[in-house]
Amino acid sequence: MTITKFGHCCLLLEIAEKRILVDPGRFSTEQNFLTEIDIILITHEHADHYHSDSVAAVLKNNPNAIVVTNSSVAKLLKGLGVEAHILEGRSSATVVNIHLAAYDGEHVEIFEDFSMVQNTGYLVAGKFFFPGDAYTVPEMPVDILALPVAGPWCKVSDAINFALKVKPRVAIPVHDATLSELGRSVTYPHFTRVLTTAGIEFVILEPLVAREF
Repeated sequence: MTITKFGHCCLLLEIAEKRILVDPGRFSTEQNFLTEIDIILITHEHADHYHSDSVAAVLKNNPNAIVVTNSSVAKLLKGLGVEAHILEGRSSATVVNIHLAAYDGEHVEIFEDFSMVQNTGYLVAGKFFFPGDAYTVPEMPVDILALPVAGPWCKVSDAINFALKVKPRVAIPVHDATLSELGRSVTYPHFTRVLTTAGIEFVILEPLVAREF
């Protein structure tokens, strides 16, 4: 699997000759110009994960791409004239020969019930897990975990404990657009120290640089 990070939570996964774009949100724009996308995977409706202008741009360049998401996001897409393949709860499906498994999990609290929306994590090809903004632990082994590391709902200790529960071979930081360069220099070492000790490789992806796993 090859992974390219466009920013925050937007990732391009390339596996089995298929290209999967995850969470094209408003904190990055380079994904809007991609072509040969097979699947657009959206975990929830918050604008840093689902940005209607970005989705429209990607679909314009990739009219045959299949959008996979939950019911909440599908309703928003329908208002734009976009049909989605709904995958949620604990369901699974094979889409363009890629196995996808859904893991609904409660969005971590920001404050009380503010902006609590349906959140669906996805296990891609039995290998890569993207939880969205939740700490849902899938029942299946995970090789690569997209690990949220910052944000108004994300505490470093909670994120580390989540990674320790999932026990992936590799954890890559996402949900980090709110961190400045100084903030990353303060935050990332905590993950590196603890996860490395637990046998989990913490791999920081450089923007727009594809990395093979």
